[in-house]
Amino acid sequence: MLEFLRGRDVLVAGWGVSGRSLVEPLQDIGARPIVTDGGAKALAEAAELGLATATSADLLEPDALQRFALVITSPGWRPDSPVLASAVTEGIPVWGDVEFAWWVDQARIYGPVRKWLVITGTNGKTTTTQMTHSILRAAGIPSVACGNIGLPILDALRRSPGPQVLAVELSSFQLHWAPSVRPEAGVVLNVAEDHLDWHGGLDAYAAAKARALTGRVGVVGLDDQVAAALARKSKARRTVGFRIGVPADGELGVVDGKLLDRAFTKAAILAEVGDISPPGPAGVADALAAAALTRSIDVAPQFVKEGLQEHRVGPHRAAFVRELCGVEFVDDSKATNPHAARSSIMAHQSVIWVAGGQLKGASVEDLVEEVRELLVAAVVFGADAAVIAAALARHAPDVPVVELNSGDDAGMGDPFAEVEPEAVMARAVRVAAGYATRGDTVLLAPAAASLDMFADYTHRGRSFVAAVQALDEKDIGRTE
Repeated sequence: MLEFLRGRDVLVAGWGVSGRSLVEPLQDIGARPIVTDGGAKALAEAAELGLATATSADLLEPDALQRFALVITSPGWRPDSPVLASAVTEGIPVWGDVEFAWWVDQARIYGPVRKWLVITGTNGKTTTTQMTHSILRAAGIPSVACGNIGLPILDALRRSPGPQVLAVELSSFQLHWAPSVRPEAGVVLNVAEDHLDWHGGLDAYAAAKARALTGRVGVVGLDDQVAAALARKSKARRTVGFRIGVPADGELGVVDGKLLDRAFTKAAILAEVGDISPPGPAGVADALAAAALTRSIDVAPQFVKEGLQEHRVGPHRAAFVRELCGVEFVDDSKATNPHAARSSIMAHQSVIWVAGGQLKGASVEDLVEEVRELLVAAVVFGADAAVIAAALARHAPDVPVVELNSGDDAGMGDPFAEVEPEAVMARAVRVAAGYATRGDTVLLAPAAASLDMFADYTHRGRSFVAAVQALDEKDIGRTE
């Protein structure tokens, strides 16, 4: 399949982590990588490594793309990006880095073909991927977690000794550019409004997610309406579901506080709900998905239990920060859309909600209406703070809302000051703590992306943690 690239130029579109991972595999099969990127610094870095580079302007000259046998794009590049759109018009194939990795694996460039367990969904991908890897480790199966979780798949394939199974987290962007991938098993956890600006609508977004359901076994979250509907469209040879409730035949679920498999055996207890980290419905759903994937390749129930017991949630994913005067502080900065925020809030009884950022076209109306009875107060900030505040005013008018949108709001004493994001977060945490009393939870569950203020969601989470650690007892229950 890859012989057509030998001795040919291949355009690497995007010099990020995935772009860098392409270079050596392309060279190993005899192709010549040429790098393009929108940033001059990135092109300079590639050139320093001895790679040929090209600007977008160069590539959009007449017939400039005809030299390339293939374009491999980073997942963040939209299909309507000028270079990619021009390549398609000129009949040049455009692959994503995941598509290329799939064919590298199928061609046995770096050893025997691996089993791919693919995890996608709007929320819970990373936790499910980590749980899946933990179960595989417990079973003694050489494996690695890779893909959108941080380690490029190509880097995983080149490891020595090589893994037998890949736990592959894939975003909708990556799946859009990977039409050939046929995993051993793949799961769609849930589908909610996210990245609609990239895909152009929910239907296209869901269709991209559904590409995980094309292999031997497909798995869907039955408690999510859109994901459950994908079961009817699944192209997998067999499709099973999971639910947080009593499972029917062909499903995994929960009975009397125990995770139960009725899909891959008559009935097998897999784990105790109390063993799952993170606790709450979202964590249990992720555990059921990881169990389904690993049971699909005959991992025994005792290793599912052991792996789930050993798994602990990563930072900024519903992570407990501290307790102060009976008030818990929880960092769920990874809740970057309303669907994730809903799961986070519903895991608690009384919440002072810290939220805000870039909604990316998603609506918070349904979220606010559903969780309003759990809210003690809300503190909102960032690009779409006013949108969240307005939804709270409509659907939860009795909930106090503090909107931080200026230097003065952040406690700088100057409404026109340029405020560091850490200062805004520190102010948000102090205000939230002021509304809290014993038994409450101050919860960072932004429901929005972070890039309007922070470098990424981890930066936002670290800022929250630092602000929480700076509190003392006099900050609790002291509304300003």
